[in-house]
Amino acid sequence: MTGKNIVGIIFSNAYDECLPELTGLRTMGSIPFAGGYRLIDFSLSNMVNAGIEKVGVITKANYQSLMDHLGTGKPWDLSRKTGGMFLLPPFSTADASNNGDKIASLKGIMGFINQSKEEYVLLSDCNSIFNVDIEKLMEFHADKNADITIAYKNGCAPKLGDIMVLDTDNSGRVTNVSVGWHNEEAVNYSLNVILMKKSLIERLMNEAISQNYNDFEANIIQRNVNKLSIFGYEVEGYAAVIDSMKTYFKISMDLLDIENRRELFNRERPVYTKIKDDMPATYRIGSKVNNSLIANGCIIEGEVENSIVFRGVRIGKNAVVRNSIIMPESYVATGASLNYTIIDKNSAVTPYKTLSGADNYPIYVGKGIMI
Repeated sequence: MTGKNIVGIIFSNAYDECLPELTGLRTMGSIPFAGGYRLIDFSLSNMVNAGIEKVGVITKANYQSLMDHLGTGKPWDLSRKTGGMFLLPPFSTADASNNGDKIASLKGIMGFINQSKEEYVLLSDCNSIFNVDIEKLMEFHADKNADITIAYKNGCAPKLGDIMVLDTDNSGRVTNVSVGWHNEEAVNYSLNVILMKKSLIERLMNEAISQNYNDFEANIIQRNVNKLSIFGYEVEGYAAVIDSMKTYFKISMDLLDIENRRELFNRERPVYTKIKDDMPATYRIGSKVNNSLIANGCIIEGEVENSIVFRGVRIGKNAVVRNSIIMPESYVATGASLNYTIIDKNSAVTPYKTLSGADNYPIYVGKGIMI
């Protein structure tokens, strides 16, 4: 099995409801992350680093910013005459309203899957942040002669209503699947990266449509644990799943740890994104920056500590930004003070304003808002 024999499918709107503040005007996949990326960059990069040359991105709603970011797919080497990137918009209003339903989403693009010549299908969401070697997952799938392989991480499961918790035997075979978050104990929870043959997903989808099933995790995976050979593949290194604004903030702050950055931004498997040419960041006299990620095009005149500052942000003189995320083209004016705050794109904090949240409850300022 090689990447060229796999078609990738990415659900860009899955779990939009978990981050209503950030997904009101965009998809989960187009949420800014880590100072210069979007969440979809990780799923796309995982695929192209494995040699996958055909990727379909399912879009359901609010996908203008996603389209602007993806373009023709050139940054991921997916601008091709054969294969490449395909944006798959909703086929009906009913489908568009059902963002979290994978069966409805897959039903709308079965024509795309049916017409694909690749033998395998790799499904992926955008709210899982990790850098996985898909080639090793493919080898694992082939060695185990698996029908379905699910990438998982051991730890406290995300608080998602349809999260899959896997019980596995010594060989890695899944013996039981529980659906839904239950407690704070360490478990094997799915990262929603699922590999199977195209012919199998076609058969399972035909059954789901004929039986009017509407729950992918329960009706497709859990229901077939004893009927199919389903295996779990444990992902090593840094991996996390976004299930709320709290976890988005925590996962972002995790990247201030250099070890987490090294695991996520692996030089052997780069994370690609749309590059925007800009001047290097400028640090004016009197500015102070400590333990922060500062993107190109920023002008820093004040103090920044334990924060993530995206492209084109300006931090005014005597302004203090701590434990915060400032998204592109925003402005923190002279004397303003921010602590545990998320500022969305193109927003402004006026002079001498103070915003202070907490690590488990950051304050959020919406896109284009002036405070």
